[in-house]
Amino acid sequence: MYQGSIAPVEQDKGKVGQESCHDIAIKEENAVKIFRNRFTLPEDKACGVGLGNFDGLHRGHMALINTLINECQLNDLHSVVYTFMKHPEHILRKKLYTPLIMTTDHKAKVLEKTGLESLCFQEFDEEFSRMSPESFVEDILVRKMRAKLVVVGFNFHFGYMGKGDTDLLRQMGNQLGFRLVVIPPVKVREEIVSSTIIRQYIMKGKMEKAFELLGRHFSVPGKVISGTQVGRTLGFPTANMIPERCLVMPAIGVYITRTMYQGKWYNSVTNVGHRPTLNYDTKVTLETHMTGFDGQLYGQDIEVFFLKKLRDEKRFSNRDELIHQIQLDLLQAEKFRNT
Repeated sequence: MYQGSIAPVEQDKGKVGQESCHDIAIKEENAVKIFRNRFTLPEDKACGVGLGNFDGLHRGHMALINTLINECQLNDLHSVVYTFMKHPEHILRKKLYTPLIMTTDHKAKVLEKTGLESLCFQEFDEEFSRMSPESFVEDILVRKMRAKLVVVGFNFHFGYMGKGDTDLLRQMGNQLGFRLVVIPPVKVREEIVSSTIIRQYIMKGKMEKAFELLGRHFSVPGKVISGTQVGRTLGFPTANMIPERCLVMPAIGVYITRTMYQGKWYNSVTNVGHRPTLNYDTKVTLETHMTGFDGQLYGQDIEVFFLKKLRDEKRFSNRDELIHQIQLDLLQAEKFRNT
């Protein structure tokens, strides 16, 4: 039980148009242009396009994106990642909701550091889901994006009911004048890296396994909000998060974490759960105690990185027992960092 409070990263809730990738950029940072549903290409350039969901931006995704960037630089093409605002399964399989490893804003923040030139987020809705594979290639890749290079993963499917695959892309590329590069499976200890497996590891609290496949620690960014102040009265002030409902969350429990605030790292311990000892909350909250930080965080952006699960969340009979356990958690976390 740790207390404080973090709100979800604010999302762009503006109305989006139905056309795919053509016209106006909504944001530009660090030379990466970010679009939603619309796309403007430099008039004297053709594109190299990376296609996929890219949820989590794991080792396999980054192999694809690095190949895309390198090939575009060698062939004087404009590099673009074309992906979706929401996971297609949210539309195709409404009763089997797939939690996301990262939000679109978080994904954009990571991709801004890669050398990618443009990032296009497409709204995946019922109408878009009915587009045939051939129409997607002809209307979006060739006509609107002027693609001369397309880079996809080995298991990439697209178009209505996922009928399009790499064989169709290669065939149409030969006909329409673009080159296809297919990235083979990326394996870690004989396990194929995939977002599905990473989600399972996160939900089981296996953060070291998630790290191996992601290539970086799973993290949750957010804005600190005012909490109940109970943590401060216990001697362990915290920053609390109410995570985005769409995000996958680590298994309920206490974790060794590291927290980034204003470019500086802080050792931390985070409770993911319902605060059972003091005020049980039906919502899952993230409560993070940052070692050595005693300032005011409300309204500030932080990012919490999960390293290892320490223990399950449990209810204590009194405050003294809770305080003693928090002290033990901090000692264990320190021991972990020093090994």
